[in-house]
Amino acid sequence: MNDIASELARVREAFDKPTLQLLDRKWAPFVLAVFTSSFSRDRRSVQTDLLHVQVDAYLADLRSVGSEVPGKNGRALCVQWMNDQWLYRETGENGEEQYSLTSHALEALLLVASLSRDRALISESRLTTIVDTVRHRATQANPDRQQRLQRLDQEIAEKQSERNRIANGGDIADTSAEQMHEGYANLVDLISQLPSDFKRVEESVAGMHRQIVNDFRAEERPISEVLDDYLSKTDALMSSTAEGRAFEGAFTLLRNDALLQELKSDLETILLHPFALELSSDERRSFMGTVSLIRKGVDDVLTQRNGLTTTLREHIVNHDVVKDRELERVLREINKELATWMETAGSRSTVTAELMPGTLNVEYLRERFFDPGAHLAPPALEDVSHDAPQPASLDEMRTQGGPLLEELRLALVAASTVALGAGTGASVGETFNALSTALRRPVEIMGLLQMATQIGAVQPIADVETFETVRPDGTVRSFLVPRIVLNAHDTAALAALNSGPDHD
Repeated sequence: MNDIASELARVREAFDKPTLQLLDRKWAPFVLAVFTSSFSRDRRSVQTDLLHVQVDAYLADLRSVGSEVPGKNGRALCVQWMNDQWLYRETGENGEEQYSLTSHALEALLLVASLSRDRALISESRLTTIVDTVRHRATQANPDRQQRLQRLDQEIAEKQSERNRIANGGDIADTSAEQMHEGYANLVDLISQLPSDFKRVEESVAGMHRQIVNDFRAEERPISEVLDDYLSKTDALMSSTAEGRAFEGAFTLLRNDALLQELKSDLETILLHPFALELSSDERRSFMGTVSLIRKGVDDVLTQRNGLTTTLREHIVNHDVVKDRELERVLREINKELATWMETAGSRSTVTAELMPGTLNVEYLRERFFDPGAHLAPPALEDVSHDAPQPASLDEMRTQGGPLLEELRLALVAASTVALGAGTGASVGETFNALSTALRRPVEIMGLLQMATQIGAVQPIADVETFETVRPDGTVRSFLVPRIVLNAHDTAALAALNSGPDHD
């Protein structure tokens, strides 16, 4: 009798959890269909207003085909699901509120997916996984040194024998598509449990967060004791719950980038097998996203843990014990006066009380007194004109300005005319290098390219030539510029460039 009673209590406790409550509701198929359509592995959160609109659209679509649906709107349903611990609302990185599925909802989706998936529950791959895991754990659990050495020697001998066989030209047995399908289904079953596992750890950290904050606010001990207790709880944060201890053990492996890279390479190798041709693109993408799924789950848990530390630190820094005690004393006095008043007041007696104090009719409130020093004139400026440098001449200022377009144009026209008359074409770079020092500043190259572009002399694909420039301080700098050779037409166009309407 005691066995059945304890078993009944255990089952009732399981049915009281949000996961089975979701599956036991009348609208469970509708709720799970909405969750499956709105959330995915790549879309873990949805903006609150957007989810409300999506649920309204789902309701309208189902009503149009004659399906029975709840009578509430999208917003009311989302709030109800949040109260039932199936949805979690939080503020995202962009400052907007968003919904995400809780671990209870993820477990319900996983259970429904496993029941609707057409696959064999017992397979060679699953049994092999169980046998290998049991052998590995048994080796770790056995403290006998000799037996552990025997097992290691046996594994080494088996692997060495297989290696020698393959090295000597032995055949490599091809794995059939059916065996690969069994192994793939086993892996997918294990991988599909990861989101709910990570979410459970995240919710455990969030629960610890709320518990520590409540304990901190309720403390009446000295602040030093509160800080010591906070630090001890923070140190034991991940080791005080089963989920936290499991995550800490897995996190040691997840921090190994080489291991994750090897896992990604192994996933790619599996998808290179011919059996993968039968998989859909979504199944292949989901399978290859396993590493990203693991990294995202770890990041979410660490973000939740960092948020806990940040919130508590800010609370400790901003917490004013004196003000809290003053407020508590005032509230106790109010309760005492209220109890005294209730001794003589009737059941329908009221007291007029202002929620906010009234404002003072003060036209102007002086913030500071008159200071004669603030009204003194500033001291006279010191005459430093004798320290002023000599003003620059017009020629010196021109050397620091833009290109001398007119001088350059005349020099180019003259040089090109002479070259055309002699029957030897001269490039713009050769002409530039022969100019005077005053016309060979680096900025003059921009003027040459501007005029060459205006007359259409710049070719899309051209060789380059060296322009030897001279800065105003006398330093020399070389530049590689597209080679431009002016013909008779270009020379005439350059001569007429910027000459005005009166040019003959």
